[in-house]
Amino acid sequence: MEEDTKPLLVPVGGDESNYGIMNIQFNPEDFKCKRPFHVEPTNIVSVNDDMQRVTDEASAMNKRIHYYSRLTSPADRALIAPDHVLPAPDEIYVYSPLGTAFKVDSCTDGYGKNSSIVTIFMIWNTMMGTSILSIPWGIKQAGFTSGIILILVMGILTLYCCYRVVESRKMIPLVDTSNWEFPDVCKYYFGSFGQWSSLLFSMVSLVGAMVVYWVLMSNFLFNTGKFIYNFIHDINVTDIVPGTNGSNRVICPSATSGHTPQNRSVMFSSGNDTGFELFEEWWNKSQTVPFYLIAVLLPLLNLKSPSFFAKFNVLGTISVVYLVFLVTVKAAHLGIHLEYNWFAENDFFVPEFRILFPQLTGVLTLAFFIHNCVITLLQNNKNQENNVRDLSIAYFLVGLTYLYVGMIIFASFPSPPLSKECIEQNFLDNFPSDDIMSFVARIFLLFQMMTVYPLLGYLARVQLLRQFFGNAYPSIFHVLILNVAIVGAGVAMARFYPNIGGIIRYSGATCGLAFVFVYPSLIYMISLHRAGQLTWPALIIHIFIILLGLANLIAQFLL
Repeated sequence: MEEDTKPLLVPVGGDESNYGIMNIQFNPEDFKCKRPFHVEPTNIVSVNDDMQRVTDEASAMNKRIHYYSRLTSPADRALIAPDHVLPAPDEIYVYSPLGTAFKVDSCTDGYGKNSSIVTIFMIWNTMMGTSILSIPWGIKQAGFTSGIILILVMGILTLYCCYRVVESRKMIPLVDTSNWEFPDVCKYYFGSFGQWSSLLFSMVSLVGAMVVYWVLMSNFLFNTGKFIYNFIHDINVTDIVPGTNGSNRVICPSATSGHTPQNRSVMFSSGNDTGFELFEEWWNKSQTVPFYLIAVLLPLLNLKSPSFFAKFNVLGTISVVYLVFLVTVKAAHLGIHLEYNWFAENDFFVPEFRILFPQLTGVLTLAFFIHNCVITLLQNNKNQENNVRDLSIAYFLVGLTYLYVGMIIFASFPSPPLSKECIEQNFLDNFPSDDIMSFVARIFLLFQMMTVYPLLGYLARVQLLRQFFGNAYPSIFHVLILNVAIVGAGVAMARFYPNIGGIIRYSGATCGLAFVFVYPSLIYMISLHRAGQLTWPALIIHIFIILLGLANLIAQFLL
């Protein structure tokens, strides 16, 4: 009994009243808040310099309670940790397998204390990704008017399905689902099939994003290196591609071939022709640069905890804001170039409606995709009653950003002399490598992606290896094999298929079929049926949503 009264932590300095950036707060008087909480290392990204160290007794207790939670499913509370093994109210800490812990204060029903404005922009920042670079190309494929309509429709449709995901836990009766994620809900309704299928589609979204990142990082690194080399050696180089003249030059890389051009450029003045040719040989967008990234990123993927890189998430916001600024400045200099014709096509403009519109819906499915983590993001909202409102505002801001960037790039693209068909899948490729503003944008995006890539790899590792081995880091051999496979996929795509629009729409339509269209609709219909509240209109509407998702996926392979 005397040992039970010993403190669980051995302080080594610091103020125990402080807590990490997760803003996890608990009320010691709340019975549910007395349960110890296990936090993965990646979530502890900022704690006091003088951290609490966990004693052996506390570590053993944490492992024992964590073992209890693994014996049954989350729905079964029979083996929940009994009170006599719980810490005292003044000794409630969040434990880390790293051997550290931080103390937490009061909580509000187990939720965080993020304000609505923080929650809204957190969702906006999470959803805004590489898809924004392909939105102008998608509008070109669908037609200007059709593209605008599709962005609005897909935004509303994905928002509704995301709302169904958020509400899915509340429709499960007689079970405490407060700590459930959406895969837990899928497992509740569909058993092991729901669990493994949700894992599969989640892996598709993660690996697809990592492949797109590798292709884009190769692109940005190539153009950045080319700009720096030419600047240092005072080389005047012009790409051998059609383009406009003047200080705000726009180029059409795809005009001379059916694939992305490589090092096609001509040197007008240089003191060392041989050195430039050697640089062109060893600094190639698809032949060499994708392999150079391996030396930097593969070691980072093998880290047990990539929590350090989470500190650089602000680069994502800065990059998007700068892209909006770049688009605005370019449009102001280039002007508006539009011609409306619903079906006829000419040398410089595309029709307002094109049969290729599913390519845009595939991109938009991934662009509006947040369904696999929206529950986690909203759990940190201080005012839970505002979840639906905040989610809707976030979707509105994301849709507005996509509309602005897509419309402005398409409308200001100089036609004539160039055709709207010249709009690239990454619209930054329409600006030459010596363009200063584009160079800055590529630098921002390159560093952002190099910090996000290890985080995506960690998520993929946790989801896959934990399912098979019960551990996110079973051994360096298993982790290395998985990371080599992921990196190999990225290198292969950058080498043979540097088509980010195609990768985005394929992965978006595939993972979106499950997480956006099928599971939310099926779960809603099943829950209504079990409650005796399913009506024919609800049945028809949600079956139609499922069919839309299926058609969206099939269309990607037919066009």
